[in-house]
Amino acid sequence: MVKILEDGEDQPLYATLLGNPIFHDFLLACDRDLATKARRSGCRLCRGVLHSARYRRKPRGHLCRPRPEHHWRFSFCCAREGCRTRKTPPSLRFLGRKVYLAATIILAAVLDEGTRATRLRRLKELVGVDRRTVERWRRWWLKVFTATSFWQIARAAFMPRVDENELPAALLERFAGRAVDRMSSLLRFLSPLSGGQAQAF
Repeated sequence: MVKILEDGEDQPLYATLLGNPIFHDFLLACDRDLATKARRSGCRLCRGVLHSARYRRKPRGHLCRPRPEHHWRFSFCCAREGCRTRKTPPSLRFLGRKVYLAATIILAAVLDEGTRATRLRRLKELVGVDRRTVERWRRWWLKVFTATSFWQIARAAFMPRVDENELPAALLERFAGRAVDRMSSLLRFLSPLSGGQAQAF
């Protein structure tokens, strides 16, 4: 099972990550890189030039005060008249249309596995998420995520097989490094799910 404490530290994982401005800046930088790559590839239908069409989000789940640039979701619109197709690149910060940060959704689901009730209660108090929302996220991991074509293909890369009854913790522990490295790797792994495709939560 994933360690909730950073090695040699007293900070719980949610505080180490969600309360660290550097972690959020890193995710924003990753999103900028993904946006640049998406823009360079052009419109997915006509290969036309893409113009910025970013839109404002109101992300919840920070344990630090985010700067204004963290409130924007990168997106583009084809400049070609008659096309105007929108292209929203993948994101490490957002998972689908949820207002909570992807990292918050992952950590809440990890903490909701029964043995970490005190930490989950504290996280819910800090970010303002209620019990029903956390339960909905857990159902998404166990029922919806496991049925996606993305997971049906991606799970073959993990040996031994990931225990789907322990998602997302079972995924988080498959990535190497300290907590910030594991979380960043998991968010990058999941980023195709956020690329403008509607995902039910």
